Amino acid sequence: MSAGLLLNATICFAITISSFAFAWVLAKSDSQHNDKSRPALWSLIALWSLVGMTYLPTTIRMIAAYNGNQQLDLIMYYIASIPFSFVAVPLVFFILYVIVGNQKISSYISLLFTLFGAAYLALVYSSGVIGPTITPITSLFTINSDIAINIYLVGLFVIPTAMIIGLLFLIFLQRMPKRIRYRTALPLVAISFVFDFMLTDMITLDDAMQLASRIFVLIGTVQAFLAYFPPMTLQEKLGIKKYEYILYEKDDEMDYDEDDVEENDING
Repeated sequence: MSAGLLLNATICFAITISSFAFAWVLAKSDSQHNDKSRPALWSLIALWSLVGMTYLPTTIRMIAAYNGNQQLDLIMYYIASIPFSFVAVPLVFFILYVIVGNQKISSYISLLFTLFGAAYLALVYSSGVIGPTITPITSLFTINSDIAINIYLVGLFVIPTAMIIGLLFLIFLQRMPKRIRYRTALPLVAISFVFDFMLTDMITLDDAMQLASRIFVLIGTVQAFLAYFPPMTLQEKLGIKKYEYILYEKDDEMDYDEDDVEENDING
């Protein structure tokens, strides 16, 4: 088979490693967060873990397609559909928690999106898929249920995307220091980037579009990492500084910066 499938597998593997590494780095920072910020932190960890769990079986799919193993390709598609169905759940929780700051409200509304994801997954499994269609660069499946696609588009894509846009709009309407705006807006843009192109990846019937979508998912993952952990040269160029988590609690012996506290509250 074509080496394009191996290139596709390499891209998927890079997304997997990047997503899991990002989730792991975020998890290691848990001790630097207080009780108020931990729910937002762990929602992000869950989000990036689900992205990694989606692209790990997808990597195996591309290798199976390269070897002509259509049965393994199909099995891995169904496995990848499980985390993909619930990517919107931690995303919605994170956005709501940033806006309202209430864990219970965020959890209850996120539960609704869990039900949407379960309904989508049930329809995919019950209706089945058509394929695979093997091309020189990828392996394509067609979801054999218009209802499943509509549930994902309306319930799991349009609403979370609108929430991201709304939150970004609120951020740019507010007057805030550049470093706070950077650490709030850019991660949301990166998450939206990944979220949008993951959907394109899963439903497109064009092989070139699917490969391009996976490249953009990888770019979005790297962008998200740089948004949370900007290199020093970027911090200097943008006039921002990496905030200190210890500023959650005031210490009379250290310089106290209210903007940094506000930044922590916004970013969780």
